[in-house]
Amino acid sequence: WCALVGVAEDRFSEQYRVDSAELGEQFQERVTEERLVRRRGCGEVRVLRTCWTFGPLDSTAMKAMMAVTLANSAEVPAMSRLSPSDRLKHVSLGVLVLQTTSLVLIMRYSRTLQTEGLRYLASSAVVCAEVIKIIACTALVFKDNSFSVRALNRVLVEEIINKPLETLKLAIPSGIYTLQNNLLYVALSNLDAATYQVTYQLKILTTALFSVSMLSKKLNVYQWLSLLILMMGVALVQWPSDSAKAPETEEQTASSQFVGLLAVLVACFSSGFAGVYFEKILKETKQSVWVRNIQLGLFGLIFGVAGMFAYDGKRVLENGMFQGYNNVTCVVVLLQALGGLVVAAVIKYADNILKGFATSISIILSTFISYFWLKDFDPTRLFFVGAVMVIAATFLYGYERKPAVSPGKV
Repeated sequence: WCALVGVAEDRFSEQYRVDSAELGEQFQERVTEERLVRRRGCGEVRVLRTCWTFGPLDSTAMKAMMAVTLANSAEVPAMSRLSPSDRLKHVSLGVLVLQTTSLVLIMRYSRTLQTEGLRYLASSAVVCAEVIKIIACTALVFKDNSFSVRALNRVLVEEIINKPLETLKLAIPSGIYTLQNNLLYVALSNLDAATYQVTYQLKILTTALFSVSMLSKKLNVYQWLSLLILMMGVALVQWPSDSAKAPETEEQTASSQFVGLLAVLVACFSSGFAGVYFEKILKETKQSVWVRNIQLGLFGLIFGVAGMFAYDGKRVLENGMFQGYNNVTCVVVLLQALGGLVVAAVIKYADNILKGFATSISIILSTFISYFWLKDFDPTRLFFVGAVMVIAATFLYGYERKPAVSPGKV
């Protein structure tokens, strides 16, 4: 007889720890062998498949087997119990922190870097990011179809060309995302990275409000409380501080900060609406998320080129689309194009607590790097209080109460 023995949970009752001698000498030898394997550092065995040759097992024997397996699992070192899903969560945390922090800091650095010659056009960078995103998503669809050119062509024709109404639905969020990407450059040209990171968390508020109105989502008490704390924290971060700057410099700083704040607020509203609208479309159809991103990218490319010629057309015609580009600019474009796709690939392994940790670490890193490296940030007490409130609100919004487990149930 073959038995599948899983590693028992700590909640197993003592009543199942019966005398394992009833199972016979063969089972005892197998247990001893498994214990030796564990002691040699082979890691945790989630499922033990063992062939028993001494006849059928009754319920008492099965309980004893599970009890002995529990006793053996206690001998496994804590580090060896790290499951693949836990390792993926840790990798996801690192990816989220790296993408969120690096994009903001490098974009801020690229917009304030003093270089000879022309500065690169933000509208041009947005267009380049859309092109790279389309290429990357097409490659992913190509991979999902077993690297078949014919299958790739069939999917793109059927999902994009033969379904024009479904494709046109993506025009609205795509246009909003294009506006949002341009606004982020404006915001980081006028705000330091730390202030931007904290203020941009208002997208949680806008996303929640649009989710309630468009998706009929219900928020619990903790989530409503977190939104209130979030607004208070952002207000403290943006509270004007007393400084000993010259009147002209202070007026210029206040004006720049107002432009940056306005850009962030509009970006938060556009991010919330576009995100919820895109989520609604994904729930209504069964299309691949990569195909949807290709559709978004195509419209984004159209809107991006139109915006580039509308706002920077004269400079593009005089000095070209890639004026002012350098290595830093290329890194910014790649992070903006591929960062979102990387996050989309790992986000399924990250729960709300992990995303809260990523946001908190990103804010802290942005604060330290802005102060010590970029030297464009002078923190105040109100900023620290507001930042702590925003971090707490982020955790509170993702908090989920676990139902109480009845002691009588295993």
